[in-house]
Amino acid sequence: MRKVLLAALVAFCLLTPLVFCSCGSQQESPISEGFAIYLTKDDIPVSQMEMLSHVVIADEPVVSIDDIISYTARNHEIKLTPDAYERVMGLKVPTSGKSFVVCVDKSPVYWGAFWTPVSSQSFDGVTIWVPSFNIQKNTIKLELGYPSPGFFTSEDPRASPDIMQSLEQAGKLE
Repeated sequence: MRKVLLAALVAFCLLTPLVFCSCGSQQESPISEGFAIYLTKDDIPVSQMEMLSHVVIADEPVVSIDDIISYTARNHEIKLTPDAYERVMGLKVPTSGKSFVVCVDKSPVYWGAFWTPVSSQSFDGVTIWVPSFNIQKNTIKLELGYPSPGFFTSEDPRASPDIMQSLEQAGKLE
């Protein structure tokens, strides 16, 4: 009897994670992903993002926690690996911007837009400029407003406690 109970307990412990993790949604993950920047699943135009109550993120982040060498909280500069920097700078960004969502463990914290510095359109949101004019190699910056911070009128979401905690836990925060 004892052997049967032990075998049942071992089977339960081995199968429980498979049962509970096999039917999760996109937002659920058994492994913590931490900070990441995603494009939107259907490349939602920047002009429509604010009207949406729910946005589906792309399958893979454009910048993951593993792509980040360091994140400077003082000015929201992100030093990326060379591959990640090239991936971001290789994005095709129209003059009306390209939407992104900053997430922690695939849960959206705030949205913004990749923005080209040749755009004549202003933007009241968080931006990452592509191409970057940052003089530090492989570094991008989460900016407020375009073409300058004077065009940003909301509350700054970049220092969210969830984001800072995720970056600190990953050893990326400066």
